[in-house]
Amino acid sequence: MVSGLRIGVQINPPLHGSPMGLTGQNLLANQGISCLDKKEHVIHSSSTFGDGDLHSRGRGERWILLIKEQPSEIGKIMKLIQSGSGLISALMALVFALFGVTASAQSLNEVLEVRSATTQQGAASQLRIDEVKDQTSDLLTQYKQVMKVVDGLKVYNLQQERLIRNQEQELAELENSIDNVTVIERQMGPLIERMISNLGKFVSMDIPFLIKEREERIVFLEETLDRADVSVAEKFSQVLQAYQVENQYGSTIEAYTDVIELEGAQRQVDLLKWGRVALVFQTPDAEMTGVWDNESRGWVILDDEYTNGVRDALRIARKTQTADLVKLPVRAAGE
Repeated sequence: MVSGLRIGVQINPPLHGSPMGLTGQNLLANQGISCLDKKEHVIHSSSTFGDGDLHSRGRGERWILLIKEQPSEIGKIMKLIQSGSGLISALMALVFALFGVTASAQSLNEVLEVRSATTQQGAASQLRIDEVKDQTSDLLTQYKQVMKVVDGLKVYNLQQERLIRNQEQELAELENSIDNVTVIERQMGPLIERMISNLGKFVSMDIPFLIKEREERIVFLEETLDRADVSVAEKFSQVLQAYQVENQYGSTIEAYTDVIELEGAQRQVDLLKWGRVALVFQTPDAEMTGVWDNESRGWVILDDEYTNGVRDALRIARKTQTADLVKLPVRAAGE
């Protein structure tokens, strides 16, 4: 197959002195321009290329020209144009079409190549955009999570700052107390000794109930005071416990058996301590009943009118009888 540029050209009847009967094919052949062996008669219309006046006339011949894209072929066409024949318009159109089509074909190929390259670049750019978008979304999610943690840490830090301030204040108070420990410890020893001494005096001046138990407690405290293996705090605690026990005696009722001295003789009797209000006794046979007189520091024998009352009070204290009103000898205030 012959290579070259195939193009349709309209060859009109001879114009301006062109030889009569000379067809378009002969004209082209005489100029050495090859064309395919195909001819058809057409009616001129505005769709054909060339000059408008040329196209307005009757019938013409449209030949399919095969023009090689070489300078020699193009030069032949230009000589034909300069000869002034009636084919000038057609050949001018042919030359313009030749260069226009060739240029258009080259431009179209370049456009298609650029378009293809642009499309590929656009697709690659879109992939990069999608990747950046996903990365940005992940980073945003991580940022929000980190900010939540940061907000929580801010609140936590504020709480810890308050705790630290309170602890620093307590630490300062403790340091101040530690500085005063030596002074306080030097003062605690004499204080404990005075408390034990005062407690002993109180017991000796009080009504003589549970006297043996109470005196043994005082002796224990005095011995502990001189012990080096017992801390000052422990000594002070024991003294406070002794004071508490003595305080509780004033609100309790107790019945017990003991030996007392009556009329110069030791006798076993039942004793009743009714708080610190009264300390009475009664012999087991209920023949003798008496009360302690703290002012005279001795026992006073009571009349028979108190015998039943003291007996019932002893039974109530031992929980062998329900609580009831009893008659006991009580010294009124001011007597």
